[in-house]
Amino acid sequence: MKQKKSRNFKNYKVWQDAVSFATLIYKVCNSFPSYERFGLCNQLQRAVVSISSNIAEGSAKPTDDDFARFLDVALGSSFEVETQLFIAKNINYITEEQFYTLQQANNEIQKQLVGLIGSIRQA
Repeated sequence: MKQKKSRNFKNYKVWQDAVSFATLIYKVCNSFPSYERFGLCNQLQRAVVSISSNIAEGSAKPTDDDFARFLDVALGSSFEVETQLFIAKNINYITEEQFYTLQQANNEIQKQLVGLIGSIRQA
């Protein structure tokens, strides 16, 4: 097993964007009905936090393969968030404008993750 250099997750733009996105999602969830605090809001918050958390955790792993696996999980969490945003929009918890803004941010994170995963697996 080939050991790799140490990575600082805070230097990855995708991690920085994912933390900002999580902060935004938390603020949006404040407008959800109180009875959703343990429903969709909780699921959405857990999924969005998982994105940056998996990037951070994976960066501590010794091999590129391990790091890429954690990035795969982060990407999966991003798609989970996307699904939950559709549901939130469909039940009018967020507006079309909020949905569009959040989807743009999430899509940018997805593109960055796909690019990073590809570059790591090609190395």
